Amino acid sequence: MRFYSVVIPIYNRPDEIEELLESLTQQTFSNFEIIVVEDGSTIKCDHICEAYSSKLNLQYYFKENSGQGFSRNFGFEKAKGDYFIVFDSDCIIPNDYFEQVEEHLNKEKLDAFGGPDAALDSFTRIQKAISYSMTSFFTTGGIRGGNKQLEKFRPRSFNMGISKEVFEKTQGYLITRMGEDIEFSIRIENAGFKIGLIPNAKVYHKRRTKLGQFYKQLFFFGRGRINIFRFYKNELKLVHLLPLFFVLGLAFWISTLFWNINLFEIGAAIIALYYIMIGIDAFIKTNDFLVSSLSLVTSFIQLFAYGLGFIKESFTYIKQPKPTGLR
Repeated sequence: MRFYSVVIPIYNRPDEIEELLESLTQQTFSNFEIIVVEDGSTIKCDHICEAYSSKLNLQYYFKENSGQGFSRNFGFEKAKGDYFIVFDSDCIIPNDYFEQVEEHLNKEKLDAFGGPDAALDSFTRIQKAISYSMTSFFTTGGIRGGNKQLEKFRPRSFNMGISKEVFEKTQGYLITRMGEDIEFSIRIENAGFKIGLIPNAKVYHKRRTKLGQFYKQLFFFGRGRINIFRFYKNELKLVHLLPLFFVLGLAFWISTLFWNINLFEIGAAIIALYYIMIGIDAFIKTNDFLVSSLSLVTSFIQLFAYGLGFIKESFTYIKQPKPTGLR
């Protein structure tokens, strides 16, 4: 039986960590420890961790702010497990998560793994719509852990596991923000380790609760993709350019209103068809008309914000081609 170390970086989100810790008390598999790393928060969660210390094998550390990547490294250095698992603080873990991981690793040895994310029935409709937009094949190409993907699977830090050997060889995250989890996954792969998706090791990811927060997050994700390009020139694929094409295509379509009304009408029909497909797909997956309607909004934000962030950081790249966020 393997021993797992769960590393959770947190910054000013005590309410989130309480829900996460509560879900970890419900696990059917208990051979794990929890390391909470408070990354210089002004609103601490130490009292919440103290309340759960009698229910869980839990360690709490407070450190100066350095960003989530380096905070995870801090936790890895304290960890005693055979595998280190990273969760975002806004995740809720199904009670069979570790059981699913253990069962899969018994059948197939993986050095690093990840799983998909999903939405709970208790989530707000906006959270469910955001969850759809971040996992839909129509908006992300399924690159965040879905079974249908336009590129090879690489784990993301909201739900990611690595062996102790991986950390010892790679020394963890090289950058702390701006695509740190993607860079880490690529480096794990390049070091010759075996990476895989564990489809049943899902987490419930609450994500953002307001559309404005979601916009800012996706804008930052778009910038992060260009930062990855600074490290790995061959890692910019067609699927990553889709939000850029969306923004440029939208700008071109709007411009046709002033010089070619026929072309404008054709563009409107194409956009309408695309969003009809999203609405139908969202309704099939959520069985909720309001969520599927909101998914049209969140899908637009997902593509538009990511594309704008991509463009913004591309101009920054011209001035500063070297990687940012290094140790």
